[in-house]
Amino acid sequence: MDLVEAEGLADLIAAETEMQRRLAVEQSFGGQSTLYTSWAERLTTARALIEAELDFADEEDVPGSVSDLVWADMAALQREIDEHARAADGGEIIRDGFKIVIGGPPNAGKSSLLNCLASRDVAIVTDIAGTTRDVLSVDLDIDGYLVRFFDTAGLHDSTDVVEREGIRRAAIAAEQADLILELQDIDSLPKRIEWPTQTPVVRVGTKSDLNGNSEQFDLCISTKTREGLEELRRLIAQRVSSSWSGVAVPNRRRQLDLIKETSNFIAEALRGGPLDLRAESLRSAASALGRITGRVDVEQLLDVIFSQFCIGK
Repeated sequence: MDLVEAEGLADLIAAETEMQRRLAVEQSFGGQSTLYTSWAERLTTARALIEAELDFADEEDVPGSVSDLVWADMAALQREIDEHARAADGGEIIRDGFKIVIGGPPNAGKSSLLNCLASRDVAIVTDIAGTTRDVLSVDLDIDGYLVRFFDTAGLHDSTDVVEREGIRRAAIAAEQADLILELQDIDSLPKRIEWPTQTPVVRVGTKSDLNGNSEQFDLCISTKTREGLEELRRLIAQRVSSSWSGVAVPNRRRQLDLIKETSNFIAEALRGGPLDLRAESLRSAASALGRITGRVDVEQLLDVIFSQFCIGK
């Protein structure tokens, strides 16, 4: 069992949702390790060809331009690694949860929605504006995905020091969210809220049981009659599921950092320069990749060199 598989086993034990279990099983049973091993083999072959040219150039079995054979494959490998790294957000979402901020002006029904989704009283609900002053959260399992909802303070101009701090924290939560549910009372004049982030926003009209529906919103809901809640749930499930392709992806910061480091070293080698320096860059890439699984095998490089060329025979 290598390090990635051990991390997958730990994640499997701690898994709370079906998708967390699927990702952990893929990792613990060697799905990711197989991919990383194939990359390591390509790096080893490339390094062997270069080392053969550097150290055994006088051997008839080693043509002088043998290292030129490796660079096209190394460019392709870097593209594969970069694509794998870009998919890491999906793995992080599966493992740590899809973060949804419930935001909007005071008395828009944010806390009522949180309580309704959680099927319990998580937040205090009153008719007094500014009741919620801190960020409240609840974790829910939606279609097998971990979804984290954050109820935030109502956004408006306030002179109250405590409430202003709550509004500041709401802005921070919005910046870190994967999705914002912007709630506004259907009966009120919709306010234009400038969110300090590029996070996708779904505009939700509330209290549809009192005011009917409105086309000014993406969807309308009522926490009293539960109208629109199933549609909201489906929308959330679709957004979460689209964040993960279902393939093995790095789901730990350690793995992602080493994957990016591997790509950077390959890019360094592809930029050109003296062959020995390019070989060193590929050695560093192989070392970074090996640290992901905990396997760094120097003897494997020598095996490739002596198996592919008739050196010393």
